[in-house]
Amino acid sequence: MRKNRLAMALALAFPFAFQASAQSLTAPAEADTPVKSLGVVTVHSGQPTSLPTQIPATIEGVTREQIAETVNATDSEDALKYFPSLLVRKRYVGDYNHAVLSSRASGTGNSARSAVYADGILLSNYLGNGATYAPRWGMVSPEEIERVDVMYGPYSAAYPGNSVGAVVDYVTRMPSRFEGAVNLSTWRQDFKLYNSSASYGGSQGSASLGSRNGDWSWWVHLNHTDSTGQPLVFATKLLTATGGAGTTPVSGAVRAPNTTGADNYILGTNTQYRTVQDQARIKLAYDVSPTLRASYTLGSWANTAEGTPQSYLRDTAGNAVYYGDVQINGQNYNVNNAFNASRENLAHVMHGLSLKSNTRGEWDGELATSVYDYGRDQLRAATLSATSTLSGGAGTITDQQGTGWSTVVARGTWRPQGLQGTHIVDFGAQQDHYQLRILKSNIAGNWLTDAAGSLNSDVGGKTRTQAFYGQDSWAFAPRWKTVLGARVEQWSASGGYTRLSGSTPVDYASRNETHVSPKAALAYQWSSDKVLKAATGRAVRFPTVQELYGSTSNANLSFVNDPNLAPETSWTTELTLEQDLGRGLLRLTVFNEDTRDALYAQLIPGSSTTSRVQNIDAVNTKGVELAYNGSDVQLNGLELSGSLTYADSRIVSNPAYPQSVGKYQPRVPVWRATALASYRFDEKQSGSLGVRYSGPQYSTLNNADINGYAYTGASSYLVTDVRWRYRMNAQTVASLGIDNLTDESYWNFHPYPQRTYVADLKVNF
Repeated sequence: MRKNRLAMALALAFPFAFQASAQSLTAPAEADTPVKSLGVVTVHSGQPTSLPTQIPATIEGVTREQIAETVNATDSEDALKYFPSLLVRKRYVGDYNHAVLSSRASGTGNSARSAVYADGILLSNYLGNGATYAPRWGMVSPEEIERVDVMYGPYSAAYPGNSVGAVVDYVTRMPSRFEGAVNLSTWRQDFKLYNSSASYGGSQGSASLGSRNGDWSWWVHLNHTDSTGQPLVFATKLLTATGGAGTTPVSGAVRAPNTTGADNYILGTNTQYRTVQDQARIKLAYDVSPTLRASYTLGSWANTAEGTPQSYLRDTAGNAVYYGDVQINGQNYNVNNAFNASRENLAHVMHGLSLKSNTRGEWDGELATSVYDYGRDQLRAATLSATSTLSGGAGTITDQQGTGWSTVVARGTWRPQGLQGTHIVDFGAQQDHYQLRILKSNIAGNWLTDAAGSLNSDVGGKTRTQAFYGQDSWAFAPRWKTVLGARVEQWSASGGYTRLSGSTPVDYASRNETHVSPKAALAYQWSSDKVLKAATGRAVRFPTVQELYGSTSNANLSFVNDPNLAPETSWTTELTLEQDLGRGLLRLTVFNEDTRDALYAQLIPGSSTTSRVQNIDAVNTKGVELAYNGSDVQLNGLELSGSLTYADSRIVSNPAYPQSVGKYQPRVPVWRATALASYRFDEKQSGSLGVRYSGPQYSTLNNADINGYAYTGASSYLVTDVRWRYRMNAQTVASLGIDNLTDESYWNFHPYPQRTYVADLKVNF
């Protein structure tokens, strides 16, 4: 069955790969579009992006029009849906805390191994690493996006070691005249799993307005989302985990295997979210001169969310049972603390300011700064028992007010012989500062409404990275170009502390480290339609504040921080052949990544219950990536793209957990593929068909989770999406789409959405 699905994915990914005819790699493009020359991408842009002018690595991109025609985009991360080797674990529309980006050699548990920017402002959340530290996708709406570019690998000195997986750069719109738009969307899925059967969905409305008047331009965008997702977490009991007096016979439990194949009782669901989000962005730009622009961005994002459980258990009177001693099929169990509920109230603010020149002469430069602030961030939670119920009782409140990050960067470009000169030098300096505080307090009365009570835990600290970089793009021979660079980073951690109820306060000593990351790339114009290029780079991914100081306890209240974690270092190398097919481009990339001191959570040696983030000695990933993009393939208006990735990612050395050696790295599938076909029927209508495939993968270091189709498992999948778009008139466009057309049931720790219908209407004026 798995072989058949892989064969189908292969056939769909490259149906016409060798039937397209040819167009030059160096064809001119729009002013703000990256242009390829000798395998090095040159970026010309007046917009405040994060990209350097010379990019030596593999880069893929998508435009606003391509997104509108092919993607059922309800969140900004949807724009990445069909990129080669990328996956965003988006669990439902508006997934604000678990939509993690993964790449060729990084799974969805490693959010700190990729970098996401919007207009040069950092959206990646490097306060921590993992599902709850997903990029702040909500700060950008799909309607704002002008284009998205993705750079693969740590080959540019302009980026920190977090770029080891991929760099995503969103460029949003600025108007050239007065314009506005209103967009309305709705979606719905019928979700059936175990004893859950319900319809979930939501709606979204957005409005934008902007203009350019002389040297001033401005843009305002507002977005409101009200989304109800499917259940994400399940309350379970092993059949062998008996206990309790069994005074209440119940029915409704579902018997099903867990990830290791052992039989569970599924007692019900947890964390079925309803999220209501409001996002606003204001952008101002002033042309100080014809070649110098000042820009300011203000973004705000507010969210209220309810996480609700649903018990399958029913007593003899038909009442739902959420806690206490119960009897299931004659066996006694205690189900206290099996179900939980939560309420969140968040309000985050982002600022970005830049001054950028665009002379395209000998010198250009940019000075930019950004701030991201957790203005309000409160989570109320309760685990249900006789003293904690859905309507009140004891619980906790977690407050992260004061958490956030700031960045300052100065970039420069020197072209001693002009745009077409032998040398183009990019250089710069950067400082990033992260501050984390997680204050968790007990609530004795009503967890839904009462103020914080006694201390449960209080943890926090700071990290800072100061960096200097430089790289030279050197066309040293008629068919040759090289990019040589290095990044020097000084990292420090300070102010770390832990306060646990009933324990002695702990303050951690400050740390400082300095590392150098060299980069090198070489491109050769093999022929008029072929480019061969190689790239290698070292990346240093420093521990986050949360990894150093943020973990406080497990079920046994054991202390699990490690403030002495070593940084994760990776050497990544790729060899790429690009073939111009005339109306398309075919790319073959062979890659290898060797990582030392990889940062992963695992059991402490000698313990079966206590875990913490530790350094794994060595992880190796080697693989091959094939990608194709073509336009007007065989038929005018037919666009095709596809990708196929093979990655053998294994743990090579891990003395602290020998059972993991030789096993696959979690959440990195051996095979994955995408295919996307779109066709413009006429000036008014277009349609698209997209396919996404992933092979089997694991969630645990020892690969013991052999059943991916269960809670906490990671399954294979083959998912098909369709979209139809109709331009009603010059101002109005309507679209209908279906994600997961075949109603696939698949998992990545949580269950993904099932068949989802999407409709949207956009009016421009």
